[in-house]
Amino acid sequence: MQNRRHLLQLLCAGAGTLCLPRSAWSQTRFTSNPFTLGVASGSPLHDSVVLWTRLIAPDSLNLSLGSDPVTVRWEVAHDEKFTRLVQNGQALASHELAHSVHVEVAGLDADRWYFYRFRVGEFVSPLGRTRTFPKPEARVGRLRLGYASCQKWEDGYFTAWRHMRDENLDVVMFLGDYIYEYPAKNSKIRTPSGGWVLSLDDYRQRYALYKSDADLQAMHAACPWLMTWDDHEVQNDYAGLQTGYSSDSDPAEPANFLARRAAAYQAYYEHMPIRASVLTQGLAGLVNASQKGAEMRIFTHLQYGQLASLYLLDARQYKDPQVCNTGDAPGSSRLNPATCPQWIDPKRSLLGAQQEQWLNDEFSSTRSRNTGWNVLGQQSLFGQRDFKVGPGQTLWNDGWDGYSAARTRLTDSLRKNQVANPVLLGGDVHENWVGHVKADYSDPGSASVGVEFCGTSITSRSGGNAKTAERLAENPHFLFADAQRKGYGVVELTPRQLTTTLRVVDNVTSRDTRIETLASFVVQSGRPLIERA
Repeated sequence: MQNRRHLLQLLCAGAGTLCLPRSAWSQTRFTSNPFTLGVASGSPLHDSVVLWTRLIAPDSLNLSLGSDPVTVRWEVAHDEKFTRLVQNGQALASHELAHSVHVEVAGLDADRWYFYRFRVGEFVSPLGRTRTFPKPEARVGRLRLGYASCQKWEDGYFTAWRHMRDENLDVVMFLGDYIYEYPAKNSKIRTPSGGWVLSLDDYRQRYALYKSDADLQAMHAACPWLMTWDDHEVQNDYAGLQTGYSSDSDPAEPANFLARRAAAYQAYYEHMPIRASVLTQGLAGLVNASQKGAEMRIFTHLQYGQLASLYLLDARQYKDPQVCNTGDAPGSSRLNPATCPQWIDPKRSLLGAQQEQWLNDEFSSTRSRNTGWNVLGQQSLFGQRDFKVGPGQTLWNDGWDGYSAARTRLTDSLRKNQVANPVLLGGDVHENWVGHVKADYSDPGSASVGVEFCGTSITSRSGGNAKTAERLAENPHFLFADAQRKGYGVVELTPRQLTTTLRVVDNVTSRDTRIETLASFVVQSGRPLIERA
């Protein structure tokens, strides 16, 4: 890993500010297009946005550009022909950060769409379209937000992203599992190259593979994205500083997990349209990753006028390890919580104490009470899901069910702070679940605190609907579930109501699959009650 000062300089230069000496700038000669991974934007505020690209050697996801830095020019305009230029500048694509660029463009007008592109030599990147958010005090009539998660390369084509482009969205909220770290198992569709992902170069190659998908690239170029992660960006079922290691699958050594996590975090930054600040807070960890692990603060709060507060949470980096697995093995399992004394330990946390306190402080602000909608983007299913029909329970220890005291603290915070119209969006389970957020899931008559829409996957497999009806009956706080179809959700917010539409494709194994609406739901402002549209 690089030293702290050098990494800070590189992050500064990559953000588009000329803070390196002129001797550090250079111009590599390219003989073919280096922009084959496309462009993206994200982290929008009312006056700024992050623009992203990564230069890569032509016709190969494995071939490095070498150790020299590359000067990349960028342009932002009002029109797609760039006749009305708004800003332009230069940024440094460094070898140390995989020749990625994160330009943090400031001084933009609020609530405005823009076009952007990058240039190296004679080559021009694909055109990107992005937008700023309205000012926090602005009255806003509508927000259209897409949410999605879990795109496994070998399980199908990313055609859902092609259909999402037609939804006319303001922003996409991605809720984790952007890549998968293991090789394909008997895939007949497409097989990821590289086998197991263990090193920084491995992670870079896997991201490059995923980002080579044309439909994913096109959706990234259509509007800004808000990013959070789950486990597969590092390792299946990892929890905080503990590996999800399984001796019969992942070949990594548990003793090397913290260094692996640091590499995964750096690769995540290199490939996502997120601000340099998320990485600079973890630089000490990157330098000493084998001792205490790297940190990247990706949880955040963004304001969309007076219409919506958008929260992105991190339910992986700070979570306490799962409990009561057989033989105290790491990872996840289903179990009867009555046989697990640690299950109700109030000290255990999914978000970590610091993030819990931060979220409570955000909720306690007057804005959370006055904002029309408070939307929490987090990784998994929030409501209790009992897999056992009849007396007794079988719950999953990796999600919120395995951290019931932490879940109660969150719902208590929502109630205590009188947070307006809470909406929880989730992913991870590869199934659509729609339900009411309860103050106490053990009491069927408990008050509804908010609403929940946990989304299906883009491609990742699930078990099908054979048991869906009986599980819905066992968990009456949910009113809809589907464990078969793949796709995404669209949330449309207005001052008066929320409308969520579940959009699904026919068949992820076909590149030409069609899209349709599986179900739609409406929630009126001021009433945490979901109704079928």
